[in-house]
Amino acid sequence: MAVKVLVVDDSGFFRRRVTEILAGDPQIQVVGTANNGREAIEQTLALHPDVITMDYEMPVMDGIEAVRQIMQRCPTPVIMFSSLTYEGARVSLDALDAGAADYLPKNFEDISRNPDKVRQMLCERVTALARTNRRSLGLHSTPSPAAAPAPGLASRPASSLSSSAPARPTAAPAPSAPVKNSPAPRKRSYKLVAIGTSTGGPVALQKVLTQLPANFPAPLLLVQHMPAAFTKAFAERLDKLCRISVKEAEDGDVLRPGRALLAPGGKQMMVDSRGVVRILPGDERLNYKPCVDVTFGSAAKAFQDKVLAVVLTGMGADGREGARMLKQAGSSVWAQDEASCVIYGMPMAVAKANLADGIYNLDEIGRYLAELG
Repeated sequence: MAVKVLVVDDSGFFRRRVTEILAGDPQIQVVGTANNGREAIEQTLALHPDVITMDYEMPVMDGIEAVRQIMQRCPTPVIMFSSLTYEGARVSLDALDAGAADYLPKNFEDISRNPDKVRQMLCERVTALARTNRRSLGLHSTPSPAAAPAPGLASRPASSLSSSAPARPTAAPAPSAPVKNSPAPRKRSYKLVAIGTSTGGPVALQKVLTQLPANFPAPLLLVQHMPAAFTKAFAERLDKLCRISVKEAEDGDVLRPGRALLAPGGKQMMVDSRGVVRILPGDERLNYKPCVDVTFGSAAKAFQDKVLAVVLTGMGADGREGARMLKQAGSSVWAQDEASCVIYGMPMAVAKANLADGIYNLDEIGRYLAELG
């Protein structure tokens, strides 16, 4: 059955282009369009789409307020479009807080110059969200007028349509046989905790990091697939919400306990044995910028068996080969379980390769990390 999509944008040009792109995929059916937030709510209630694409700036009612009301009245996965700017990052994070399921930077130049790339990425994002784990999104399997308000950013994912996204995005995996969750891990000390994630990551990272105490005993490196313009705003938001400190990593930063460094979008983050972070230009040969495998691999070389790597929700398999290097060095690897993932791709790749020492739900990961102290 085709994925039903509602396209919402006050720009006739963008509305038509998004409709044309989606209509070119036989797995997708555009069931309606709207040019403001109020129309979006009315169309959602009438058409019950599987996924909604939503612009932010619109007359009558903006996209964020529309998302908020849709989540209260007819919970549906929403992809929010926003500009590739610092302000666009703020809008995207606000949209997640309102209940959006994902976001994509709105780039007219990409639509004109790289239509095939945009078509592939948008269609795969839509189909992935239509098949996503609705329970992890906080959505009901069927629309409910009495649905409670969305709980906010702590239960919403995000991703990107940018240089930091994969050149060949992988669709959400088909449902697999459930992997049994692991018993609580044995307590041990680590010189570094490294966390990698993609689709659903901003939500997952917030849920995990807000559980950590200010005196968390290890430094953290965070790798989230995200555009260059977005990572600074995301790090600032996490820093305000968490008891540990969080900042966007800069070349020459030194690891220290109780501080998390977020890899800047469009670049690669590595660490050496002295605990000095190196930020390198994004290699065009690599699909992901930043890349979890690159950071995990450097951590394995720098700290051998003293690393705890955590692979959270995300499309694709980034992190698997880095996890392999860490395991060969004697380090530990945790993977998020399928039930709490938005997209069970990256953690599944690690689990299927038998690289995970522990498989835990998102709440357990935060709790077990907090207990390291």
